[in-house]
Amino acid sequence: MDSLTRRRFLLASAAAGGAAALAAGGMGLAELLATATRDHGPDPDDGIDKLVLVTLYGGNDGLNTVIPYADPAYHSARPELAYAPEQVLHLDDALGLNPVLTGLKRLWDDKQLAVVLGVGYPRPDRSHFRSMDIWQTASPEVPVATGWVGRWLDGTNAPAEAAVSFEPVLPPLLVGGTRVGACVAVGGLELPGGIDAELLAALGQPQAGESDLQARAAEAYQDFLQVNKIVHQAQKANIPSGAGDLPPLPSTATGGGSSLAAQLALVTRCVEAGVPTRVYSVSLGGFDTHANERVGQEWLLKQLDEALSAFLHRLEKTRAGRRVTVAVYSEFGRRVRANASDGTDHGTAGPLFVLGPGVAGGLHGEQPSLVDLDNGDLKATVDFRDVLGTLLGSVLQADPNRYLNGYQARLLPLVRNSR
Repeated sequence: MDSLTRRRFLLASAAAGGAAALAAGGMGLAELLATATRDHGPDPDDGIDKLVLVTLYGGNDGLNTVIPYADPAYHSARPELAYAPEQVLHLDDALGLNPVLTGLKRLWDDKQLAVVLGVGYPRPDRSHFRSMDIWQTASPEVPVATGWVGRWLDGTNAPAEAAVSFEPVLPPLLVGGTRVGACVAVGGLELPGGIDAELLAALGQPQAGESDLQARAAEAYQDFLQVNKIVHQAQKANIPSGAGDLPPLPSTATGGGSSLAAQLALVTRCVEAGVPTRVYSVSLGGFDTHANERVGQEWLLKQLDEALSAFLHRLEKTRAGRRVTVAVYSEFGRRVRANASDGTDHGTAGPLFVLGPGVAGGLHGEQPSLVDLDNGDLKATVDFRDVLGTLLGSVLQADPNRYLNGYQARLLPLVRNSR
C-alpha cells in the first residue's frame, strides 16, 4: 500500500477520526511538551501569564451554584430544589455556594475566587448550540466563523501551541481566520475492527519521497499512539494522566469522555514543563438538568470542585503555576422556577467563576432579581464580553476591543497586577 493510499485509508475511517483531526491540525502530547524552551531549574518562571478556560456544557443551574439563600423568591420558585440557608456555604448575608463546593469555599476564604454575578448577553438564545457558539465567538448579534481566542491567535501571529484544547475535538473558541489552536484529546484511542495499534504504527512510519504534509500526518499518528499509551497507563494506575501527586477523581462520560481532573493534570504538566501555551481549554459536560437535578448537579459540581481545588493547590507551589488564571463558564443558566420533574429548563444569565493567585477575590457585578424577570428568566446584569475583555486585557495583555467583534468592553477589576 503506497503512502498516499495508506493515508487515505486511515483518514476515511470514522472510528479513527481523532487521529485524522491530529493530522489536520492537532498536536501530540510529546510534540507539545517539546515546545518547552526554558531552562529547567528547581522553580522556573517564564514571566508569562496563562489562562485556563473551563466550559461546563449543558447549561449549569447558576441559582443552585451561587445560591440566593436569603431571598424568599428563591425558595418559593423551587421548593423541592432550593437549599435551606443552613446548608449553604455562605459568602455573605445573601449569597452562598452549593454545599459540595467546599474547595471553592476555601479558595474564596483565601481571596482566590472571584464570582461574577448575572453574566449573559442581549436577546439570549436557549439553544445549547447557538448559545455556546455565541460564548465562544463573542458575537451574539450575528454568527461568525472565528472564536475570540482564535482571533487573538490571528492578531498575534501565534503558533498553534499558543492555545491548546485537551477536549476530544477542537472547540470553535480556538479557531481563527488564519491561525488555529492545537487539540490533544485525553480520552484514549478507539480503533475500528481489524485495525490494531501495530498496524496504526506501521501506517505512521515515514516514507521516502513524501510531501511535508504527508510526513506530518505520519508523525501525528505516532503522537496519537503516545497520548493513547499515556492515558491507558494512567487508567491502570487509577490516576489522571500526568497527574503527579494529584489525587484520583471519578470521570464523567458526559461531554468529553475524559474527566476534568485528567485534562487539568495535563495542563499542570505543560505549565510545569515550561510549555509556552498561553490559553488552555478544558471541559466538563452533563449540566442539562431537566430532571432530578439535585443529585445530578451535585455530582458534577463535586467533580468540578475537587478538580479545580487540587489543580490550584498544585500550581500555587511554583512561580509559573501562580501565573495561571482560571475562568469557569456555561452557555446559559436555568429558569428560576423548577419544572414538574424536579429539574430546571433552559434559562439565561448565571454566575461565572474566575480563580487563581492573581485574582481579586470577592463578588463582582449585581445579583439579578428573582421577581423582575424576562418571561420567567433572569435579566443579565453583566455582559459576558466584559468578562472576556477583562481576561484578554489582564491575562493575555491584549487590546480586548480588537478581538470582541466590534464590542467595546467595560473591563472588570477581576485580576490583580502582581502575583
